[in-house]
Amino acid sequence: MAINFDNALGVHQYSLGVRAQRAEVLSSNIANSNTPGYKARDVDFASAMQAASSRQKGLTMSSSNEKHFDLTALSQQHVKFRVPNQPDTGDGNTVDMQQEQSAFMQNSLEYQMSLGFLESKFSGMRKALRGD
Repeated sequence: MAINFDNALGVHQYSLGVRAQRAEVLSSNIANSNTPGYKARDVDFASAMQAASSRQKGLTMSSSNEKHFDLTALSQQHVKFRVPNQPDTGDGNTVDMQQEQSAFMQNSLEYQMSLGFLESKFSGMRKALRGD
């Protein structure tokens, strides 16, 4: 009997990719906090997760098997500009460092949490395979 990893692992396998992409976007915002005209961006987590879990075709790549993953969740189509919480300071930059650092820390914690969930899922599968 074959193991269906989608059922066994749940959404956590997709969550890791989306959270990694969000970490890149947030770190880019932090790195460009003093760049004039830079607009803060963020990942639309709900739509990225929907695309990742349903495997919608957004970015096509050649594959040798229909079960191969596509890179829809990792594309830039789910990255949106963030509505600023502060007024423009005159240079056109919309990055709020406190908000970015808070979002980055929360995303890091959620990434670690998803890793923990996946680790426990794999641990359970190992126990089942070994017969422990």
